[in-house]
Amino acid sequence: TPGPRPGPRPAPPRADRNSRPGDGRPGPARGGTTTAVAPEPPRSSAQIQLVETTEAAAVTTADETVDRLLDEGRAPSDVLVLTTGDPHPWAQHELSFGEDAYWRQQAEGDDVFAAHAASVGRTDGRPVVVLAVNGGTDEEVAAALPAALAKAGTQLIVCGEAGRLRALL
Repeated sequence: TPGPRPGPRPAPPRADRNSRPGDGRPGPARGGTTTAVAPEPPRSSAQIQLVETTEAAAVTTADETVDRLLDEGRAPSDVLVLTTGDPHPWAQHELSFGEDAYWRQQAEGDDVFAAHAASVGRTDGRPVVVLAVNGGTDEEVAAALPAALAKAGTQLIVCGEAGRLRALL
């Protein structure tokens, strides 16, 4: 005679149809399709301030703005200065020691750093960006504005001619 008949077998655990085994995270439904969605570009929440000045005085105005920021308690490492025309005199001086030494100063992040807006792709973001509109073509200035805003954490200060900037925006 056969032995005792075993009771009903428990049903195997059912996997949620939206999960992948072993990782505990939801996944695509079986048989469904996954559609890639391009992420939205990051939006800066930085405040924008315009300091009216002439193209010829934009770098001097930017320097005065940096001095004011430092006097108000901003750390030098919080500030990035960008120019649209000729490079900032500090950047010209530092570049005379070579590109490696110049960019190393940015990486060290101990002081205010100045760069040309065209090299904004190589610069790190900082809480405050001061953009001196001291020349450049309309296209260059128009490209520098959103690039500077993207680098600014809390504040973008634009030193330039309001009429020109409004026309470009």
